[in-house]
Amino acid sequence: MKNIKAVVFDCDGVMFDTADANRMYYNLVLGHFNKPELTDEQFVKVHMFTVAEAIGYLFSDMESLEPVYRFMKSVGYQRFIPHMKMAPGLKRLLGTLSAGNYIRGVATNRTDTMATVLQANGLEASFDMVVTAADVARPKPEPDQLLAILTRFGLKPDEMVFIGDSIYDAKAAARAGVFFIAFGNPSLEADFQAGSMADVGGILKLDGGI
Repeated sequence: MKNIKAVVFDCDGVMFDTADANRMYYNLVLGHFNKPELTDEQFVKVHMFTVAEAIGYLFSDMESLEPVYRFMKSVGYQRFIPHMKMAPGLKRLLGTLSAGNYIRGVATNRTDTMATVLQANGLEASFDMVVTAADVARPKPEPDQLLAILTRFGLKPDEMVFIGDSIYDAKAAARAGVFFIAFGNPSLEADFQAGSMADVGGILKLDGGI
């Protein structure tokens, strides 16, 4: 890991525990259309999917998804952000990475909610590049988000590490050829396993009180 120049984070399940927020959001949308709440199996899939994939999956019986998107737009996501729990030590880790001149990035299958999430949590200036599903032709598990960051900063794959918690993240890292840290999910095949931001700091051998 001595050659690492960029540290890239997934959002849901890594930077934030979004289980409660996302369940509440999708259950509200499902309920509006008289559908039952998310099952555990559905939640696991929705957690990895883009919004478009999630809605297509949950409302596969509808001929047109326009009413669903219209309702989602009227609801917004802002009210659910307070239910997101920031990972302990995240801001401290980001500060240490900044002091060490590491490039800090986000690669997420969120779309138009990511900027709001960062702003609401005081993180809008904490990253050098944020790539969402809306910014690339192919979201995770394809490598496009990670490749975009590599290209922008002129990096080689072995100069980046990606931190994720899902099989989509693991596949994206493998396809991009970058190092992968599985966060809170020991079942994933990864170069390293981490259960906390302190663990990530230890893997990177960072100084500065991680």
